[in-house]
Amino acid sequence: MSISAGFTTEQIREFVHQYEIQPHGQKAIWLKSQRVSYDRLRRWRSAVFDGDLDRGLIPRDGGLVTVPPEKRTGIEKQRARERAAQEAELARLNARVCELEQTNEALGKAIGLLHQMSEQEPAVNRPTTDPSDSSTPRTTSSDS
Repeated sequence: MSISAGFTTEQIREFVHQYEIQPHGQKAIWLKSQRVSYDRLRRWRSAVFDGDLDRGLIPRDGGLVTVPPEKRTGIEKQRARERAAQEAELARLNARVCELEQTNEALGKAIGLLHQMSEQEPAVNRPTTDPSDSSTPRTTSSDS
């Protein structure tokens, strides 16, 4: 049994978050536009702020939300900070991906040019050294 059929825990958490960030005096209007009853919202808020949502616990119908408003505000501010940090990290990673894609494209072009250049060069028979001879090649000139 879930806290509300048809809604995932993330959807419920996001709904409660959206409700909490509504300005004072606008929450009832916003809630009415969402077509969710206050009783349902109250149960969802209780589950989110008490930590029962992640554990799949359904709050009792009686009683008030046990988390004081100051703490709820703190929770929302912390969540906003975390979201901002995640968005900044995502932007940084997206910029890095673009940079690496451009580098990859440039390297691909450079490799293609090197292949074209090597195909256009005349075949030159270069003397090869014996692989078993690891010494430096000797010249025919005399030092004396």
